Amino acid sequence: MASDKIKTLGDGDFDAAVKNGVVLVDFWAEWCAPCRRLAPTVDQLAEDYAGKVTVAKMNIDEHPATPSKFMVRGIPTLLLFKNGDLKETIVGLAAKDDLAKMIDKHL
Repeated sequence: MASDKIKTLGDGDFDAAVKNGVVLVDFWAEWCAPCRRLAPTVDQLAEDYAGKVTVAKMNIDEHPATPSKFMVRGIPTLLLFKNGDLKETIVGLAAKDDLAKMIDKHL
């Protein structure tokens, strides 16, 4: 499914995973067609930013506590963290260039 450069997060390891550096988290679900359309873009970002940004995915059906904590209401939702602080949110499909610009602002 995903690039080997993408971490899979759960409710138990989420806070530790976003604590250091720049982390992009993709909230998704198996049944979500827009999530499947966005997946190759997220995979490519993980490749492009390897070593600079941690890219992670969280399945909202398997891990509902964290999406609830961040008021994720629609998916796909991408949250960008820097050193544990939520910096930006994008809901819905987004172009790779727009996501790259968002990431570059926080590097």
